[in-house]
Amino acid sequence: MGVITGIREKLHFVLYALVAAFIALIVFEWGMNFNGFSGGGALAGKVNGKPIEYRHYERVYESLVDNFRSQALQAELTDAVERELRQRAWDIVVNQIILEEQLEKYNIRVSDEEVVAAVESDNPPMVIVQNFFDQETGSIDREKLEKARMAPENKEIWIRIEDIIRGELVEKKLQQTLNRMVRVSDAELEAVVDRELGSFSASFIPVPYSMAGNDTLFTVTDKEVEDYYNENREMFRQEPTRALDYAVFSAVPSSRDSMSVKNELESLAVNFAEADDDSAFVNLQSDRSDAFDKRYSRADFSVEAGDYVFDESRLEAGGIIGPVADRNAYRLIKVKDVSNGEPVARASHILIPFEEGDATGEAAARETAAVILQDIRAGKRFADLAEQYSQDEGSSSQGGDLGWFARNTMVPEFDEAVFGATTGSLIGPVETRYGLHIISVTGRDTKTITCSEIVRNIRPSDATLENARRKAAEFQIEAEENGFDRAAETLGIDQHTTGYVTKTDMIPEIGYNNTITRFAFTSSKGAVSDVIQTDSGFLVMQVSGNNDSGYRKLDEELQGVIRSELLTRKKGEALDQKLSALLEEKNGNLDAVAGALDGVSVVTAENIRFNEQEIPGYGRDIRLMEAIIGMEPGSVSKPVAISDGRALILLHKKTYEKNDLESRKNMLRAMLEQVKEERFVQDYFAAERRAATIEDLRGF
Repeated sequence: MGVITGIREKLHFVLYALVAAFIALIVFEWGMNFNGFSGGGALAGKVNGKPIEYRHYERVYESLVDNFRSQALQAELTDAVERELRQRAWDIVVNQIILEEQLEKYNIRVSDEEVVAAVESDNPPMVIVQNFFDQETGSIDREKLEKARMAPENKEIWIRIEDIIRGELVEKKLQQTLNRMVRVSDAELEAVVDRELGSFSASFIPVPYSMAGNDTLFTVTDKEVEDYYNENREMFRQEPTRALDYAVFSAVPSSRDSMSVKNELESLAVNFAEADDDSAFVNLQSDRSDAFDKRYSRADFSVEAGDYVFDESRLEAGGIIGPVADRNAYRLIKVKDVSNGEPVARASHILIPFEEGDATGEAAARETAAVILQDIRAGKRFADLAEQYSQDEGSSSQGGDLGWFARNTMVPEFDEAVFGATTGSLIGPVETRYGLHIISVTGRDTKTITCSEIVRNIRPSDATLENARRKAAEFQIEAEENGFDRAAETLGIDQHTTGYVTKTDMIPEIGYNNTITRFAFTSSKGAVSDVIQTDSGFLVMQVSGNNDSGYRKLDEELQGVIRSELLTRKKGEALDQKLSALLEEKNGNLDAVAGALDGVSVVTAENIRFNEQEIPGYGRDIRLMEAIIGMEPGSVSKPVAISDGRALILLHKKTYEKNDLESRKNMLRAMLEQVKEERFVQDYFAAERRAATIEDLRGF
């Protein structure tokens, strides 16, 4: 049941996310008062003309913050988290009004009698089950429930409970109303049966786009790009965006700042060695208060720091190692014990990626891997080839070096290959979900230390920060007086750009920053910001572009995307014409068609099952599989689109598992109805929200 199960997993909480969660929160926060959020205060926004009072929006946001803090006690409320919670609060208050409109549209009401009937039913509302279910009897404790209802001191609480029940019943009625609009057709069921129960035998000729000819044979004009953009404009719908130019004034710790931290730790070394209570000493002196009685291997250090710490001349129980620089910090280590533990490994790799399901791309990747292996065996340096070929940006500049790592750190296939080899081994290509890896195992070690440590992060000093702030302020004044570009040129400052971003986007190279977002969306084009402090220094920004049209602009980047799409489309059309002509000329004989084309052949596969997502003996190509299962036995297809080109297909036969076929079809129909109902609710509310006139007046 792979397809259905996959869809169900994705949609499992849709209804609660879009309906029930709104009702539950509204009930708890405001009761069942579906009259908008207006009470005469400042407004956070409007939905279809109905006001959202700012204080109500803030109450929702504060509730989400409280929940976040209760669920993640040690987590920091960063700009990214705050932005996510504010967006979630905004979605809740907007969707509540949209929900209210649907209740009015379908005249959905719940009477007091219905609430009482629900409480007394054999299947009572969730709030009753949670509070009055008797584990011993397996049923509701009616006596306890009745006492709770009748107790005078519970009067106000019970009114609240009835409101919660009313909300649950409203949600149920709305769900039932929407569900009545959903039907499963015979054609839909047949398609799902083919995917779930069908087995196919087919022959096909895959023809890559490259066989259409060189890119230079196909012209894509500016007008074609513009026409595609206009005809498919809804594809490029987006929230309002802003573009920013900015100058960076880094506050990177100076060598003096680094040396100051090192000196501080050196001054603590003697007292640390003599301390009887490492826990208290670490808690008082370290930036990591839990860094005592820890067990470390080389994998817990950078390569350079690991080499220093695990040098045989320093590894001695009771000894002090360091301070040693490691990943923007200094570490002073008090060794308690040295022993052998689980092995760790060091390796370098070269990654050649390919898209999942792209058989042509995979073949090309394997050819590249073969060339690289040949070069290594011929004596070329692995590091040089990693810099030349590897698509792992994190390690290619380091010659492919991944440093030291423990078991189960890497994806399983990579992990198994490395820990199953010896130092000096050359392995590969190893296939993972990232692509193909050629791996050089450069080290193995089993030594571990049990220790406590004082860790001090290397931070910029006040003097370093003030120096960067002063430079930023000078630039800001110059930019205000003479323009941003002129200031950058005069002071020799590099300019950067964010490109167009929405309120909720992460800003490239910067991350989430609420101060920047507020400036960008409350300032006019050309406005220059005050000096903005970030974790890495200071910024001065200028709004260089704005777009409130609701659609992405046809900028240079988007033109390139569309041009590539049109080029692929033209190549596909050329292949369509070529293959259609050959198919007619050869009377539908695939072998004859393949014989007329250079470099292609007929592939025959048995027992093709959509659930297995792979064609036996060929590989993954979902578009090709979709085409195969949509055919009738004995038919030859017209050219069909596949992941990297076109294909002609002959379907030999289609069979089904015969055991309980009809009962399984009925089960699939029921599951499909449920999936469609859930998807319909999702799509319905998404469409209602898109159609709504939403004014965001929050000012950020």
